[in-house]
Amino acid sequence: MKKIILFILLSILFFHHNPVKAQDAIVIPDTLAGWQTSWEVGLNGSQASYSNWAQGGVNNISATGATTYSSLYREGRFGYGILINLRYGKSQIDDEGTRKIDDRLYIQNRFLYDLGDEGSIFKLFSNIRLRTQFDKGYDYGANEDGSDRLISRFFAPAYFTEDIGLAYIPNDNFTYEMGFGLQQTYVADQDLAPLYGFDENENFRSEAGLTIGASYQIDLAENLTYGTSLNTFTNVGKALSSTDIHFNNKLVGRINSFMNATLNLDFVYDDDYSEDWQVAQVLSLGVSFNLR
Repeated sequence: MKKIILFILLSILFFHHNPVKAQDAIVIPDTLAGWQTSWEVGLNGSQASYSNWAQGGVNNISATGATTYSSLYREGRFGYGILINLRYGKSQIDDEGTRKIDDRLYIQNRFLYDLGDEGSIFKLFSNIRLRTQFDKGYDYGANEDGSDRLISRFFAPAYFTEDIGLAYIPNDNFTYEMGFGLQQTYVADQDLAPLYGFDENENFRSEAGLTIGASYQIDLAENLTYGTSLNTFTNVGKALSSTDIHFNNKLVGRINSFMNATLNLDFVYDDDYSEDWQVAQVLSLGVSFNLR
């Protein structure tokens, strides 16, 4: 019930009249002609060291790398875009070794076709997405003997989605769409498959359902931008309460042309893995460069 209430509140938020855009959304401007490419690379890090410090503390050093590549194309009423978003980070903590602090591999292909005149606010859309991670992930100290429990690794799990439907895009900052989609879940490590709702000797699942997507971006102040995206998948053979939800938020504050502070706050609901919300929050300070 709490999940459904939150989902309704988020939907109301996305219908708000302010212009919007998202970190996981491909925006293809109606004014674009031909190709437009961008590539941003960033590095964030932190370090702390203590010696005879009364307040206490643990020596640590961490670093996270991120890159976002997008390529957009528009010709007449047809538009295409590809987005690749990669993040990976590690932290070295005294007496605890090295731990992963961020890990993401996301690829999206998007197709648009204007309904009616060129530049129409109503469009046919289709998306093809991949979500997974690069490295092993652990639930630290989760085993009965206090050891770490392996819960994920490369392509374990991996999620593929394909959807098609109708999009409402009144400007370059707002997108709301609904459609029909397919979703495949693949777990490359058979030992991890039961964690994601698979029976013995199974590691692949394909589902059909309804999809909703929305994106939002707003400049809160000069050099301060908030972007968010919401994507849902409702299996037609399951209850509404089993809807998969991905809600991603990103707040970026620009210090100068290459330094920035970033807050990523992501929420995921997938009851094949857990009936509780998955939450990831990463606050970082670092540098970023536009290579194109």
